[in-house]
Amino acid sequence: MSPKPQHAGQAIVDSLALHGVKRVFAVPGESYLAVLDGLHGADIETVVVRQEGGASYMAEAHGKITGEPGVAMVTRGPGAANAFIALHTAWQDGTPMVLFVGLVPIADRMRESFQEFDPNAWFGTQAKRVFTLDEPGRASEVVAEAFFAAKSGRPGPVVVGLPEDVITKEFSGALTPPVPVAEGAVSPAELRTLLDALRGAEKPLLFVGGQRWTTEAAAAITAFAERNGLPVAQDWHASDRIPFSSPVNLGSLGYSRNGTVARMFEVADVVVAIGAVPGDVATDGFTLRQRPDAVNHLVSIDSTLRGRSGAISSHVLASPVAVAAALEVLGDAADLGRRGDWAGWTGAGHAAHLAYAEIADDAALPPTAEGTAHMSTVMRELVARLPHDAVNTLGAGNHTLWAQRFFPTEVFPSQLATRNGSMGYSIPAAVASVLENPHRLAVAVCGDGEFLMNGQELATAAQYGAPLLAIVLDNSQYSTIRAHQEKHFPGRVSGTQLANPDFAALSRAFGGHGETVRSDKEAADAVERALDAVLTRRVSALIHVVADQALLEP
Repeated sequence: MSPKPQHAGQAIVDSLALHGVKRVFAVPGESYLAVLDGLHGADIETVVVRQEGGASYMAEAHGKITGEPGVAMVTRGPGAANAFIALHTAWQDGTPMVLFVGLVPIADRMRESFQEFDPNAWFGTQAKRVFTLDEPGRASEVVAEAFFAAKSGRPGPVVVGLPEDVITKEFSGALTPPVPVAEGAVSPAELRTLLDALRGAEKPLLFVGGQRWTTEAAAAITAFAERNGLPVAQDWHASDRIPFSSPVNLGSLGYSRNGTVARMFEVADVVVAIGAVPGDVATDGFTLRQRPDAVNHLVSIDSTLRGRSGAISSHVLASPVAVAAALEVLGDAADLGRRGDWAGWTGAGHAAHLAYAEIADDAALPPTAEGTAHMSTVMRELVARLPHDAVNTLGAGNHTLWAQRFFPTEVFPSQLATRNGSMGYSIPAAVASVLENPHRLAVAVCGDGEFLMNGQELATAAQYGAPLLAIVLDNSQYSTIRAHQEKHFPGRVSGTQLANPDFAALSRAFGGHGETVRSDKEAADAVERALDAVLTRRVSALIHVVADQALLEP
């Protein structure tokens, strides 16, 4: 083997290793060959993905799973364009990720050269920082700055442009170490304000979500809520901060919510939000908690409180990790002494959450057309067999309502979902989940339209030994838009109908297991065989649920 070259591409890879990166998600391109060369023989796994949208989604999902920036690498022009979708997801979801994009040589700029584009013009409004490496000696420094920007404050995406010629040039000097990221802090005075507000409330409520969570922080905040009997509402597509079965869990706000959690959020006399802010979806389109006298204490590491709406009583600049640390120091003094007073308030909310998550018996479900099955029946059979730490991954569409409502998320993290309504996420996210946690079952709940946006990443799952379970709801339409049509233009279906392939056969073509469910009586055996394929035989499985077009939601 020839000696390792000391070019800037190698310095980038060495810097990634210094930042603890274990894998990168890449679609190769000639514009960043020097970085690919640096990855040769490195202790970093290069996951070669089939489309840049899938690679960038995997990086975004990795950021949600670990709290550390996921890394995607793509080429210029078309590759960068395909990766843009996950940048928007990471921007709106507050997820740390770093996208490396190969660029044209410096001498070819501003000449309409092959695949040339301006990364600042493209990404400047949807990334926290956009760097272009113009000096090979700054390669390691730029990596460190990119990771710091992606992780600090409200996390988000960062783009690093790599001119093809610059990364081939010699790098000399020391690598730049990681820059520490502050968690913020809850001062004694701020903590007294929050606890006194809760203690004095008749109908208090915690609202949790957002990023900068850890398993330990989630457990500590759950313990505080359970000790005091404080009801907890979770943000949309963030149902895993508090265990699904916790006696204080009210369920999630946003789409596919139960009516009780929204009413409690509206009438609560004190809301303390941790990590989350009351934004568009959680407030039902800026309608809940919009009165000027609402008492809302926001605990967020984002100094800008981007996306928030309604009145703000106080803002504590702290991450969920800092909140957990403050509660740990407080110890027994975190007992507010009002548990009995709030028992009815909390108990009624939790009971409504459990009732909403109960799947009706087949006899009580609405009739379905001949040759079709209820998605609810498939979900019931799945939930009955799920491991305690199962993960669900969701893109966007009406099919996600079944998972949001019925899939129990008992540990953090166990839900990977887009909060920007972005489709095609479920399969790439499941691949990223299994690569990071191979012992945990990942279930991608997909719609027929959503699945075919990145279903080819089943090939990536097979190549890298990341078996997942996909459930595809096939009602031959874009259901969300069909539902809007029926509301606004009833009986005038337009532009929403699909002609679908045999999804089970497609799974088998990728080396996986395939099942087709056309009636409720086929559901149990299909789920059993699919889980056996994933958990025992260690191959991906897909359950193709042929559904009635008329049943648009649970």
